[in-house]
Amino acid sequence: MRHDCGSGFPHGDEGCKVPLMNASVQFRGQRYASCAARPDTDAASPPPAVLIIGPAGAGKSDLLLRLMDRGFRLVADDRVDICDGLASPPMALAGLIEIRGLGIMVSPYVPLAKLSLVVSLETEERLPSPRRDSQLDLPLIAIDPHAASAPCRVEWALECALGCRASRAGAFAQEEAV
Repeated sequence: MRHDCGSGFPHGDEGCKVPLMNASVQFRGQRYASCAARPDTDAASPPPAVLIIGPAGAGKSDLLLRLMDRGFRLVADDRVDICDGLASPPMALAGLIEIRGLGIMVSPYVPLAKLSLVVSLETEERLPSPRRDSQLDLPLIAIDPHAASAPCRVEWALECALGCRASRAGAFAQEEAV
């Protein structure tokens, strides 16, 4: 699936002949990404989604699987095509997720989702300052994917990024009006 990105996109007015990101393109030193869409959203527009980035073997697919267990829907595993803030699976990988110890499994998937949050699999701070991804201009958080609460924290972070949940301090803190 390719998207019409319109004028101003780096690939020109002819649309996304080359995806903005995939496994052959370096993304802040990361070669791999997975993506999950939030459940229970308006079917008329692409659902909000989380982009999970990290090196090979970091736990992207495992975190994706645990998010799916919480009701999130698969967009893409291992590689993600991104164009104009929209994520989709590369055609050859659509509906596939690697589950270590089981193999490549088939799953229902969302063909197009709107990126709303970037989750980097790395050491997290206890009370981080707000960060944004410089390439996608989206909120960026660090998560230890092996923590039992990681899927819950990703879900709460997405709710903060969408303005559905408030934060007093940390990654989504907003300055209070005086």
